Amino acid sequence: MHDGKYVLDSASRRDGGRGLGLLVAAALGAAMVAVSVLWSGAFAQQAQTVAQPLGNRVEAPVMVPMSFAPIVKHVRPAVVSVKVKVSEPEVASDSDQRRQFRNWPDNFNVPEWFKDMFPDRGMPDPFHGPSPRGQRRALAQGSGFIISEDGYVVTNNHVVDNASEVELTLDDGSVYTAKIVGTDKKTDLALLKIDASREFPYVAFTDDDIEIGDWVLAVGNPFGLGGSVTVGVVSARGRDIGAGLYDDFIQVDAPINKGNSGGPTFNLKGQVVGINTAIYSPSGGSVGIGFAIPAEVAKGVIAQLRDTGSVSRGWLGVQIQPVTRDIADSLGLKDAAGALVSDVQNGSPAQAAGMKLGDVILEVDGREVKDAKDLARKIGAHNPEERTAIKILRDGKPQTLSVKLGRQKEEKQASVSPEPAKEMAVNQLGLALRAAAQVPDAGDEGVVVVGVADGSEAADKGLETGDVILKVDNRDVSTPEDVARIISEVTQAKRAKVLLFVKSSKGQHFVALDLDAA
Repeated sequence: MHDGKYVLDSASRRDGGRGLGLLVAAALGAAMVAVSVLWSGAFAQQAQTVAQPLGNRVEAPVMVPMSFAPIVKHVRPAVVSVKVKVSEPEVASDSDQRRQFRNWPDNFNVPEWFKDMFPDRGMPDPFHGPSPRGQRRALAQGSGFIISEDGYVVTNNHVVDNASEVELTLDDGSVYTAKIVGTDKKTDLALLKIDASREFPYVAFTDDDIEIGDWVLAVGNPFGLGGSVTVGVVSARGRDIGAGLYDDFIQVDAPINKGNSGGPTFNLKGQVVGINTAIYSPSGGSVGIGFAIPAEVAKGVIAQLRDTGSVSRGWLGVQIQPVTRDIADSLGLKDAAGALVSDVQNGSPAQAAGMKLGDVILEVDGREVKDAKDLARKIGAHNPEERTAIKILRDGKPQTLSVKLGRQKEEKQASVSPEPAKEMAVNQLGLALRAAAQVPDAGDEGVVVVGVADGSEAADKGLETGDVILKVDNRDVSTPEDVARIISEVTQAKRAKVLLFVKSSKGQHFVALDLDAA
């Protein structure tokens, strides 16, 4: 601002001061009015300037609204507070802490609001009255949003889990009971239906892609305080927080707290881009790291819940592991991406389509598979009996398989193995080997590791005595000579790494050995 002030002051002095100053003030006033009018229209409208390259520098477009109030006014009527009555077993009923507050002495001056915080310690329960012995009733709170005129409501599964009653409070203060239409624990989503015949305000999921840096608004019921609005930006995409196989969260820095669970995150068009689900916090309160289920994930799940009350996912029937840099090098892959097939289940859709051990899955229906979890998400997004095109790499050559997916059962049908934590090796790489047929209880297939040299490539890669090498360079081996011969061929071909398929106490997995490290 100092440069602008200096120019203005100099110009004022050259023009005699007052006249030019009034003209500048009038011009600035007119500009402010114009900007105000620009933003007083549709809340999604944004001022934009064209990005101009300045050497290696680019000036970004200006896209900041003067106020978020029009968006909030539009979406708040569709956001609800969720109260859930849950019956659960009494926990630690004889603990010292519970005995400490079991009965309040008559001469102990305790405020009534404080007593109400401990209804199961000798005080009347303001919500439920006396609870049966060995059980206590709890009141869980969260958020949700209406997605249809007839009163379907989306929230989190963990908000309504084990609910005996669900009560919704709308922004106008009206209260309704709701029934649970269906839930999906794997994505932590639930669909409710308001028990009333009327037309409700509602919001829609977005069809637009959301990008890091986009403005978002979170609306919900933090700490049971009622409708609250927070604003921030998308901090990251595709977050895996260890919640499950289908983790694909949007990270936002709009403050999200306890009670926001199940509430919507909106874009500047007032469309739902995500469902607030979790926070990262050492204190229990917002530290600016919140996670939301993306709309693209939620739409398919909610549609199935509405139609059938449950979610059915496609099943491929393979065990997969990540493609590490070592494995990519051993297979001649440019990028460490895709999913490596370490097992094909008998009778599975993958087996029927001709998928084999050692195949690297690169694409599903033309969409790149980034890693093992990405494959699980892509397959799970398809319906059972649906036919899908899966591009694989086999023996260094790409090909496409047509797979008719099966139905995923409740138990896990395909597992994602952890990254092979430093495993792999062979003969000159520090291994003592013996044919499996010569080792008691080892079976008839493969070559058994009977010794691993300390500090060797094999030891560094985690190979252990008792491991069975089934394949080397995707070729079956049955004797130590087979292993030595294939290693020699790989070395002569001037390849730096070789891929082993190993059976161990960890299960079956691939191991890439660095031949140069020998």
